[in-house]
Amino acid sequence: MDISVVVPLYNEEESLPELYAWIERVMKANGFSYEVIFVNDGSTDRSWQIIEELSRKSDAVHGIKFRRNYGKSPALFCGFEKAQGDVVITMDADLQDSPDEIPELYRMITEDGYDLVSGWKMKRYDPISKTIPTKLFNATARKVSGIKNLHDFNCGLKAYKKDVIKNIEVYGEMHRYIPYLAKNAGFNKIGEKVVQHQARKFGKTKFGGLNRFFNGYLDLISLWFLSAFGVKPMHFFGLLGSLMFIFGFISVVIVGVMKLYHMHYGMPYRLVTDSPYFYLSLTAMIIGTQLFLAGFLGELISRNAPERNKYQIEKTI
Repeated sequence: MDISVVVPLYNEEESLPELYAWIERVMKANGFSYEVIFVNDGSTDRSWQIIEELSRKSDAVHGIKFRRNYGKSPALFCGFEKAQGDVVITMDADLQDSPDEIPELYRMITEDGYDLVSGWKMKRYDPISKTIPTKLFNATARKVSGIKNLHDFNCGLKAYKKDVIKNIEVYGEMHRYIPYLAKNAGFNKIGEKVVQHQARKFGKTKFGGLNRFFNGYLDLISLWFLSAFGVKPMHFFGLLGSLMFIFGFISVVIVGVMKLYHMHYGMPYRLVTDSPYFYLSLTAMIIGTQLFLAGFLGELISRNAPERNKYQIEKTI
């Protein structure tokens, strides 16, 4: 099979017939063998019924129905597991991603040899409450990940070699960082294509602005830290603990020497340690270190939990 198209969705009943007809038209015009995998992420409208109707009309349509809403990353994870195409393409279900981009994305993977190609919506039709946080987020993601050539990490329209999606694990809300996950897995040829962004035709966006923005930064920090120190955390915590111990030991020695000096010469003795602010600062540092350590250990436990990527699937087609 040439192409698998994975479409995660939540309450997109109006757009699904038009989206599939568009995908089908593009695939037939280019002679691709294909499948379309719709992942219904706990929709409360008629999205699943429409997917069932589409599957009765076409053998190329497959579906996964979650019992409840889990999020985009779980939807992509389950879609990737089911995908059989040599090239896997992801796109959103709201008609803002154009299926007309599929042939060129396929060519860049199969002929140009890219492992992953991410879309870049240079001209966007999103509200300013979404575009400004997105720009800030992408600038930070480029800096932290080292993938300098990507302008839009979170674009839903992407193409992958089959090997990529079978060798990375998308969990939590890590769908924003699939290029980073691919890079950490050894897939280094990552490209970008300017794609057309269309205004939303039906309904409204399902993602909150500020909440999505801050969660994105927290996920990015977690992913960077785990990629750098997840295998050997002592490289970080051992160094940090050693430096803090050496600093504390030297400070104690200096305080002791200064006190002995003042006592020897009968000078009035008053140091910074006499101030309560010193102890408050020290306590804050200790609590901050403990909280950071607890967060890291919690993330490690989460990554190794056997139930991490098991979801309640009600039906499959």
